[in-house]
Parts: sequence; C-alpha cells; structure tokens
Amino acid sequence: MVKNPKKTALSEILDIQKIKAVKKPIEEAHGLPNECYTSVEYLNFEKEKIFKDKWTVIGVGSLVPSPGDAYPYNLLGIPLIVLRDKENRIRVFHNVCSHRGFKLLSEPCSLKNLLRCPYHSWSYDFEGKLIATPHIGGLNIHESEKFDKSKSNLKEVRSKVWMDIIFVNINNNELEFNEHIKPLEDRWSKFVSKKDKNLLVHSKDHGYFHLNVKSNWKFAIENYCESYHLPTIHPELNKVSNINDHYHIQGLPNRFAGQGSKKYNQLIKGNKTFDNFKNWPKHLSKNSEYIALFPNVMIGLHIDHFYVFWLEPISINETKEHLMMYYVGDNSATGKEFEDMRQENKRFWKDVMSEDIKAIEGMQEGRNSPVYNGGNFSPLMDNPTHQFHKWVANNLIG
Repeated sequence: MVKNPKKTALSEILDIQKIKAVKKPIEEAHGLPNECYTSVEYLNFEKEKIFKDKWTVIGVGSLVPSPGDAYPYNLLGIPLIVLRDKENRIRVFHNVCSHRGFKLLSEPCSLKNLLRCPYHSWSYDFEGKLIATPHIGGLNIHESEKFDKSKSNLKEVRSKVWMDIIFVNINNNELEFNEHIKPLEDRWSKFVSKKDKNLLVHSKDHGYFHLNVKSNWKFAIENYCESYHLPTIHPELNKVSNINDHYHIQGLPNRFAGQGSKKYNQLIKGNKTFDNFKNWPKHLSKNSEYIALFPNVMIGLHIDHFYVFWLEPISINETKEHLMMYYVGDNSATGKEFEDMRQENKRFWKDVMSEDIKAIEGMQEGRNSPVYNGGNFSPLMDNPTHQFHKWVANNLIG
C-alpha cells in the first residue's frame, strides 16, 4: 500500500520565531526571513495561504474587451481562463476539460460561440455549461442516456472586477469583495466619485508594458510601498518629488499600504493636458497616491490618469510585472492629438519601473547570505513596508 507523502510543516522550512519577530513593533521587528524569498518549499505555503485564500489579481478586463474574448492565466501552476461572456460579464474558470483533464486554452483568442476542447471536442458555452459531446456514444452518436452533461460543466472561480482589475478567490473562503475593497474605496472617494470611475478608458496604443524580473514577487511590493529609495534609485524623479513631499499610506484593516505625493505635475505639451477627473478637489490637484493592495497589485491614481501594475509570480525568484494605463475619457485615451503624450507617459513609467529592477534584484541576491536576519526597519521611513511584512506573517501563522 502506497502512503500519501507527509506534508511539510512550515516549521521544517524556517524558524517560526523569525516569523513572530516580524509582528513586533517596528522599532524591534525584523523583516521576513530569507526562506520566504529563496525556498521552493516555502512558496507552496504562500500558494495556499495567500494566492488561493486571498483576493488575488490575475489581469484586467481590458484584456478581454469583447464578448468571446478569452485568455489563459497560470497562477503558480493553477491553469485558469478569463472570459467575457455574451452578457458582457467577465468570468473565470479552471482551465481544464471535465472529460480527461486536458488544458482547454493555451493562447489568448476570440471565441465565436463556444469553448472547445482540442482533445475530444467536448464544448462549453460562455457560462461554462457543457453543451456538446461529439461521438460520446460511438461514431456520430453525440448523446448518451448514461451520461448527464449537467454534471460536467466547467468549474467557475469566484471573481470580481473593480476599476477594471480582475480579482479571484480560488478557495472561495475570503470575505465578500465589497467589504474587502471598502477601506480603499472610502479612502479614494475624496478623489474619484463612482461616476468618475466609469470614465476610465484603457489606452490601446501606448497603454501596456511588461517586465521580467529575477526576484521574488514580494520585493516588488516592498519597494513600491516606500519612497525612501527615491534619492538613490530615482534621482531624476526625486528632483521634482523628493521624499519630503511624500506621505505614508497604511490602510486599516491591514489590506493595503503605500505612499502618496503632494508634488504631482501633470504632463503638458504646448497648451495640451490630459482630461482630469471631474470631481477631484482643486486643493488636492497635485496629490497622487501609489498603493499596494495585497497580495499582488500596485495601483497609481492621479488627477489625469490611472495605472494597474500587477505581479505574476513565476517561481520563487522570478516575477513577471504587467502595467496597464488608463485615462479619463476617450479623448485622452484614444484621441490622435494625445498620442505623443500617451507615448511619453508610458515611457516615463516604464523607465521608473525599470529603475526599480536594480533594487529588487539586488535584494534577491542578498537574501542568499546566511548571516542576514531579515533586516531592520527605519521607524520613520519603512512603516508601509513593515505593514506588508506583518500581513504576510499573519497569513502564515495567524
């Protein structure tokens, strides 16, 4: 008799006391231990406790703009399908045929009326319902009294879309999404009204880029949360918005953290500027906020544009970063007269995010040191980063 392999306990991978040390007050705390960035076995715990248990981002609705549009997504080995149905709703399904477990979709595509398995041609409608089983009873016999199709529909994943961002909760055990997002919505209500959110339009020509990074996904979040690195990593940006112009953001309950700036300067070309959010307060026109919504999405809100920067973990030390740009209204997002400005804005943010690669890859390399204890925090500058570390620790050990 073959016994099931014993599950590895977290305590066999790392010292639990090191996780507990993360949760201490910032003056006494250490950061997450090295194993959280270097151990393949540890990544399995994150997969369960964070990426499957929590609301996790797997893309944006603008990637499937029309009914029938679909793309596959691999969430740490879990194959998923993102699909826009005929009612214009975005749905997420497990990317596996109910028959023999064949992966249904391998590339982004535009489907006409159904999703067909390449193996035996079992076919599903856009609601995941199994509607065709060719030759199931023999040649040209497509039905069988002994087979109930209704028991073989695709398995749908709990999902929600907010500001075009697609969130999934694989294990279907997280609190309701409206409650999850409410602290951030409340914070941003002073900048953007519910009506204004509907004005966001993705820029198709200069609205997307991705970066491949040789580092653990958490380093991107940690780096994004703080402005402490501006003078050294972003010297040009620091000239127009230095660390003294920034403020900490720590969302309670502990679901997001980041930084804000009081020195955002809109892009101007001659007498042209992008359209602004109509209800943005005039006295806050130079404010912008950069928030990491845990675990894996970073968002930037400005008076004239918005971006979504989400992380696709590939392995313990590889991450793919995706950034999607949005503007206020069709004119700024698609108008020919603003194309040069959209191109410049994309280039600016790609340069900034590319500069960060040096920092996060450097931290990844440093975590191979056996003498590093997870690091100490600046009690004044690292509060949002410490908050993220505590969030991870709480999800690992409660």
